[in-house]
Amino acid sequence: MPESRDPTRDGRSPTVLVPAEPPLHFPFTAIEGQDELQQALLLTAIEPRIGGVVVEGPRGTAKTTAARGLAELLAPAPFVSLPLGCTIEHLVGSLDIGQALSHQQLAFAPGLLAKAHGGVLYVDEINLLPDALVDVLLDVAASGVNRVERDGISHQHAARWVLVGTMNAQEGRLRPQLLDRLGLGVVVGNVHDAAQRQRIVRARLAFDHDPQSFVQQHAQRQQALARRLARARAALAGPVEVLDAAWADVAQRGIAAAVDGLRADIVMLRAATAQAAWEAAAVDMADAADTAAKAQALQVTPAHVAQVAELVLRHRRAAGEAPAPAAARPASPPPAAPQAPTPAPPPSDAGQPPASQPQPTTPGGGPDAGEPGAVQRDAAPPAGGESGVEPSDAGQGPSSGQADWGGLAAEPVPSATAANPLLQRWLQTLSQAVAEDPPKKA
Repeated sequence: MPESRDPTRDGRSPTVLVPAEPPLHFPFTAIEGQDELQQALLLTAIEPRIGGVVVEGPRGTAKTTAARGLAELLAPAPFVSLPLGCTIEHLVGSLDIGQALSHQQLAFAPGLLAKAHGGVLYVDEINLLPDALVDVLLDVAASGVNRVERDGISHQHAARWVLVGTMNAQEGRLRPQLLDRLGLGVVVGNVHDAAQRQRIVRARLAFDHDPQSFVQQHAQRQQALARRLARARAALAGPVEVLDAAWADVAQRGIAAAVDGLRADIVMLRAATAQAAWEAAAVDMADAADTAAKAQALQVTPAHVAQVAELVLRHRRAAGEAPAPAAARPASPPPAAPQAPTPAPPPSDAGQPPASQPQPTTPGGGPDAGEPGAVQRDAAPPAGGESGVEPSDAGQGPSSGQADWGGLAAEPVPSATAANPLLQRWLQTLSQAVAEDPPKKA
């Protein structure tokens, strides 16, 4: 049996791994040209119950840079990036196999949701994640608690983080049901101003050349912004007063945008409250003379609502308006009826075909005969109207049963699952037999 060699016998010292210093990241305050994205990230950091931010735009527009910069402001908060190949167990946690084998004890191994607590959970290409993972992310983002019941373990832990998801519309969009559960929506685009492009490139090259010096130049602004963010988060713990005019403004905006449900109203009020806290935190009230001002209730006005309304309604408005273009496309059953009698009328009635042709298009926005099919078309993205993504979503059926545990399948009911497959198999066998040996006419 060959003898294992000791590196020290050959006169060579063993390799010593030196831990690398944590890399420096581009400062949040140095980002230029993405004011709306920065506003959305700060509002969600102030009030995590908003439900996260979905950022849509091309590559190279500072989406990841802004998310990492926000984590720096919340330091020592973690920044956790969710990989596309992530599994349910990796996300929510599972049984600690090592603990079970070595100590014969059931223990919980935390997942990425636990590691991101108090920081930023970044999901690049969130539109490419399986719906089961997105459901889990949105459930935990809304509740702030991760509940796990699997592998003989029942466990729950706090999981409050800022959810930042990015997507490129050219690669497909999220279903409207999932978009509605994301708090704020931001659309970033390319910079077309030459002077601004120069400033952005100069700043990036300066950071790449000497990161430490560049970060030091923005240190004071970073610290001031971090203190203001902390004051704004603390302001939400005090009394909050929402003016009646603000309540009415939120309701009217939701009705005008034709959004589904009331989630948009709730998120808009939370975002407006965070905006009010952010503006109130502009002045440092740490002095004793300002104790009376600190005791005043945080007041939410229609002006605060107006500043956040587009962030809340943009992606929901797109989902709410999706039925219009889908309904404008005539479904296959309605045109068949008007087109059948078209060749039948004699030439003397030539005035009727032009009158009969607009009928399939005008009722396309109103008939309810194709309701099941219309629901599937409504779920299609309004921009491309592609059907390649929709059939897979439709095949999954309702995902509410997976909302709590993601990939955990519901326990089957024997009486229901035993009947339907047999019935379907019997029908298939019968149809094949009839096709192979059709009945002969008497």
